Amino acid sequence: MLQAQGIFKTYPTPQGPLPVLQGVDLHLEQGSSLALMGESGSGKSTLLHLIAGLDKVDRGSICIGGQQLERMSEHQLANWRRTEVGLVFQQFNLIGSLRVEDNLGFQAKLAGRFDSRWQAQLVERLGLGELLRRYPEQLSGGQQQRVALGRALAAKPRLLLADEPTGSLDEATSDEVLQLLLELLAETPTSLLMVTHSQRVASRLGRIALLHGGRLAGADGG
Repeated sequence: MLQAQGIFKTYPTPQGPLPVLQGVDLHLEQGSSLALMGESGSGKSTLLHLIAGLDKVDRGSICIGGQQLERMSEHQLANWRRTEVGLVFQQFNLIGSLRVEDNLGFQAKLAGRFDSRWQAQLVERLGLGELLRRYPEQLSGGQQQRVALGRALAAKPRLLLADEPTGSLDEATSDEVLQLLLELLAETPTSLLMVTHSQRVASRLGRIALLHGGRLAGADGG
């Protein structure tokens, strides 16, 4: 479903070019999950942003569901992200002026994929029924992240990209949110690529890949 081959990315700095990714190969099957680990500065978030089409590779190719990202225009990438990709970040990124109910359906409506039955299931499974009329600022961190997960899954994306989605939560809340996410993903064909620094979190996913010095240093699982 996801095939990244020979990915190179370098950023200019006042001290000269900074190589971040140096020939990364990564694959992900439909409906599977992979944890991307590595020390700070190893290129994890950069790789995630490239796979999301938020930045362009210097060399290499990224193919997702038959679409070659480097051949797409910015307009095509924006439309593709809207319909095919769900994004979840550590900072939640909810829309402060919208109630929970409207935050949940926001991306699905933009994508023309709003399904009231699926949204009702997400509300029930994520335990958000009593929170629908609240605004994000009225929620705890764990509640906000559950809303963010629901929003990302509401459009039934082909691929869910998560960057440290439980990094700002305490351990108990992190485990609860991760369990809910994995249960929901098991009911969909959505694939998951998650950046995490936590071995405990990574061990819950199907495979682990390790980035070191801009290269894929190892993998675990099948």
